Amino acid sequence: MSSEPTESEGETPTNVTSDGSLRDLSFTEPPTGRSQNVESTDPTVRPGVPDGITLETPDYSIRSEMSDITTPDEKTWFMELDEAVIQDGRCIQCGTCVASCPSDSIGIGEDGLPELVKMCTGCSLCWDFCPRGGLRYERQWKLTGGEDNVSGAGDPLTEFSATVTEDWRSNAQDGGVVTSILVHLLEAGEIDGALIATESDDDPWKAESTLATSKAELIENAGSFYNQTMALGNLDLDPDAIDGKPPEEWSLALVGTPCEIEGIRALQDFGWEYQSHEAGVRAIEYTIALMCTKNFNYQRLIGDQLEAKRGIDLSAVEKLDVLHGKLMVYGEHGEMILEEDIEEFHDAALKGCDECADFTGYCADLTVGSVGSSEEYSSVIVRTEQGMEAFELTAPDLEYHDLEDRSAIGRLQGWDKKQAFESLERPFDPDAPRFIDYTDHAEQYGTAINPHESNH
Repeated sequence: MSSEPTESEGETPTNVTSDGSLRDLSFTEPPTGRSQNVESTDPTVRPGVPDGITLETPDYSIRSEMSDITTPDEKTWFMELDEAVIQDGRCIQCGTCVASCPSDSIGIGEDGLPELVKMCTGCSLCWDFCPRGGLRYERQWKLTGGEDNVSGAGDPLTEFSATVTEDWRSNAQDGGVVTSILVHLLEAGEIDGALIATESDDDPWKAESTLATSKAELIENAGSFYNQTMALGNLDLDPDAIDGKPPEEWSLALVGTPCEIEGIRALQDFGWEYQSHEAGVRAIEYTIALMCTKNFNYQRLIGDQLEAKRGIDLSAVEKLDVLHGKLMVYGEHGEMILEEDIEEFHDAALKGCDECADFTGYCADLTVGSVGSSEEYSSVIVRTEQGMEAFELTAPDLEYHDLEDRSAIGRLQGWDKKQAFESLERPFDPDAPRFIDYTDHAEQYGTAINPHESNH
C-alpha cells in the first residue's frame, strides 16, 4: 500500500517527507503585539467585553434545554427562597438560611440580605429553616416551649421587674438586666462568651454581630439597636476566638430577637452538620430574647428618617428606645431629641415583621424588655430551668420584685398576633407540621414555582 496520502485524506504534513520520514523540525516565532502584554498589565485581570458589544449569555434555563433530567419535586433551591422571601421584601435578616447551608453557598450581601455566593445544591435547608419561608414558627413554639406557649404571653416559670444596681447601668437599656445576666454567666464559667450586637465602626447606630468574651466587652456594648445583625449568619466563628478551647467545647449565650431564637432552636433540633457554622450552632446553650414587635431597615430608619428627613446629628445621639408606641431619641446628656409615634416610621420597618406573632420570644430561656415595668426597670420572663439558673446567678446583684404589669405584656402580645393574622397569607396552625412545603407556600402567596428555570 502506498504511503502517499490521497487528496481526500488531506494535505501532506509540512514536517513529513513523501515516504513518511520526519524532516528537521522548525518552529514559528510567536507574533508580537497581538496577545495580552503581561509585562505591563495585571495577568490576573480578565479582559472585559468591549464597549458596544452585547453577549447573549445563556441563563439558568439552559440546564433544562440541555438535559432531559427534571428537578425532583422535593428539592427546594435558594433561588426559590430568594424569590418568595428576599425579593418579595419579607426577609427579616435573622441569618438562619446562611447558618443552615451545608455547602456554605449563602453569604451576606452589602445590603445586609442573604445572597448566593456559589452553586446551590438544592438541599432545601435554607427554605425549611426560614421563619418567613418553610419554618412554621408557631409549631416551633410548641416543640420548644410546650403546649401553653401558644396563647397569651405563654406560661412562663416566673416573671420579674428588675434593674441593675451597679454604676455601669447608666449606659444600658432600661434596667441593664441582659448585660448583667451575661456577665454573671461568664464569671461563673457557665459560658465562654456571648453573641451580642455592637455598633459598626463605619456607620453610626448600625448594629453588627460580635462575640464578647469579657465583662468589659459586655458592658461596653450594653444598649439596644433597632436593626437586625444577621446574627445566625455570623456563627462561622474564628476557631481561635476563645483561648484554650476548641470550638466543639464552647458554651455560648445568644441575645436576639424572637425570630432569631426560633431559628437557632430549629437548627439545633437536627443532627446534620451546618458546614462552617456547625460549632457556633451547637455552642449556643443560653438564649435571651428581646421583646420585639418589629425591627427596621438600617438605611431607611437611621439614614433616611432620622438623619435626612429630621436632620438629627447621629454623632450626638446617645440612646434610642421604642416604648409606649413611641420612638425616642436621646442626646449625650439624657435630653430628649425626638419623640414620635412609631407608626410614623412604618415605611422603615421590615415588611416580614408584620407576619410575626412572637412578641415575647416563646422559644427563649429568658425574655427581657421594657413593657410591663416602670422606667429604668426591665421586665424579665423566665421560661426554662436553664433561664432560671441564669437569673438566680444574677439575682444577688439586682433590685427586683414581681412583674409590675403582666396585662401590659399580654395586651401587646395580643395586638402583635392580630397584626400577624392579618398579614399572614397562610393558616396560623401550631399543630401542623413544622415545615411548610414550598409548593404550598407558593400557592398561598402567589409565588412563581421554580423561578430558576424561568430565567430568574
